[in-house]
Amino acid sequence: MAPPPPNSRLPTPTASAATGTSSSRIDSPSLKAALAMALIHYNRLPGKANATVTATAASAGTSPPPLIHWKRKAKDRKREILRLREELKLLQDGARGEEMEPPVASCRCHFFDGCGDLPPQQGGGGGEHWVDEVLRRRFLRLVRWKEKRRRVDRPLPSCSLIDFNSEDEMQQLSMSIDFLVELSDGIFAKREAGPSFATFSHQAVDFILATLKNILSSEREKELVGEIIDGLVTRLMKRMCTVLENPGSTGCSDAQFSVQHLFRKLGNDEFIGQRVILAVSQKISNVSERLLLIDPFDDAFPDMHDNIFIMIQLLEFLISDYMKVWLCCEHIDKRLFEECTRSILKARNDLRILENMNGLYVVYIERVVGRLAREVAPAAHQGKLDLEVFSKLLC
Repeated sequence: MAPPPPNSRLPTPTASAATGTSSSRIDSPSLKAALAMALIHYNRLPGKANATVTATAASAGTSPPPLIHWKRKAKDRKREILRLREELKLLQDGARGEEMEPPVASCRCHFFDGCGDLPPQQGGGGGEHWVDEVLRRRFLRLVRWKEKRRRVDRPLPSCSLIDFNSEDEMQQLSMSIDFLVELSDGIFAKREAGPSFATFSHQAVDFILATLKNILSSEREKELVGEIIDGLVTRLMKRMCTVLENPGSTGCSDAQFSVQHLFRKLGNDEFIGQRVILAVSQKISNVSERLLLIDPFDDAFPDMHDNIFIMIQLLEFLISDYMKVWLCCEHIDKRLFEECTRSILKARNDLRILENMNGLYVVYIERVVGRLAREVAPAAHQGKLDLEVFSKLLC
């Protein structure tokens, strides 16, 4: 028998025993159960579950589940709400410098939409919204802040008709009128309407109309209210019919059309609207008389010519927008209404004298008179208008 090779070794009994023991441990049921529990626990971890869902959605080529999508949108909306809250805090501070205008929200104000256009067919109206009350309170804070600053710069006389220490509606009406006039002065100084002009003028006009309605419903201080409104009309009329400083400009400026639109919105109340018509028609007569005497080569002549057209246009807007509504009011001032009609007829006669100078004057004012005659015809037959005055409208 040949001897074994020198390098080969025979298996030892110890190694064989160890191999059998390890294979028996792997095949044991307890170890398999422990591994299964560990895998189940590992798969239940939150991070592992989300990673598994995302990996599965990515491998399948589909979008993430709706829950993750809406969580992301909720976070974006929360950030937007926080940003808007910060802007609202800045708006409510009121502490601004002399030369800075308070910023406004990024939403667009539609107050000047349709400026210069005749009204469309009448449709349904809507009720007030809670946002209107928020804007009203914010507008009051701004007006009070400006009034305090004005009192520091210019102390009020002791014999003032309005007691500024008492928070009444008459005070609020006077302050809001001053605020609106200051806004119109600002657009003439800057030669353009700033971003806050539409928003603040909208709030001022709405507040003036609401306050005036409350005061007139109580039948108190009507003569004083009439004087305040007459002052508002006179001040805004002076700004709308202003003579531009640069003689080379032609046509009315955007600032003048903005003031015309303020008159148009304020005319929603017949207490203001009739006074605007009376003041505008009287102004047309005065300007037409000046045009007869002024040199046509004078620098102010083109501005006066443009002012006549913008005033005639304002008359047409007010009559087209509100005349039917005014005639339906029970508390309409019949005497003032007839005075407005006579004043318009006088303005037409004065413009007829200028027909050789510019025939468009007569064409436009005749269109206004014809529109007025159609609107007041039912009221004249009901006895709300003197038939003699109505007959002159038809001539």
